[in-house]
Amino acid sequence: MPAPRELDPSASLAALYGAKLRKLRVRAGMTQRQLGDGVPIAHSRIAQFELGNETPPADVNATLDKLLDADGDLTDLWGHVRRTPFPDWARAFMVYEAKAVRMRKFSQIVPGLAQTESYARAVLEAGRIYDDGDPEEKIAARLDRQTILEGDAPPWVWVILDESVLYRAVGDRTVMRDQLAHLLTAGERTRFHLQVLPLSSADPAAIGGSFTLLSLPDGRDVAYEEGIIFGRLIENRDDVLRREVLYDRLQANALSPAASADLIRTAMEEHHQCTSSARN
Repeated sequence: MPAPRELDPSASLAALYGAKLRKLRVRAGMTQRQLGDGVPIAHSRIAQFELGNETPPADVNATLDKLLDADGDLTDLWGHVRRTPFPDWARAFMVYEAKAVRMRKFSQIVPGLAQTESYARAVLEAGRIYDDGDPEEKIAARLDRQTILEGDAPPWVWVILDESVLYRAVGDRTVMRDQLAHLLTAGERTRFHLQVLPLSSADPAAIGGSFTLLSLPDGRDVAYEEGIIFGRLIENRDDVLRREVLYDRLQANALSPAASADLIRTAMEEHHQCTSSARN
């Protein structure tokens, strides 16, 4: 059996939790399988907890604390992990995001840097099925990130939105109209360029996820892929280049900024028009 992967407890709160869990399990003389059977959950989940890749739900954490006779230590630490506005896998990306001189994004949801408060609230409230964190804290943190686009020298930003984003209801019609209007306003910024990728030009290689390319002051480019409950920072040059090629292909098939703005206006009027009954 291979030796367990060494985990740096200082890398993140989730890593600290994982290191603590492993220490308690070893002290109790239990294998991951035995501990998983006691919960009960798959022992592979225990492995993910110990590696800091995943944080257990509240009920699972409480059971782990009891089974390992942790006297509340695991629960106390779990609370700190859960109160962090951003998951560990997103924080490394945001460090780079704050430094970037250029951003290129392809998204199948309005990206966080361009979300209105009401749209962000609808997204994060819906996402509570995956996360027990405080949505208001997450909303505040997300809106605070948008200051990146302000100031005398903000980064150059290119956003390609999948056309489905314009029609997919997030919140009610008012939320969607306000969000689309906000996109039009954002598109008027000197350094913010918005294009829509028509459904007729959808690229199979980009279906099912969103990704961002960041150009850093030192000349490096990094990529970040994001799904519903995961994110992955990519720094290997060859892997980044593959995503740059995909982005170029998407941009070549996207509508011009002017045509994209027209399509957004059409979506506002034809799909998210507020009627008197909708306002009540």
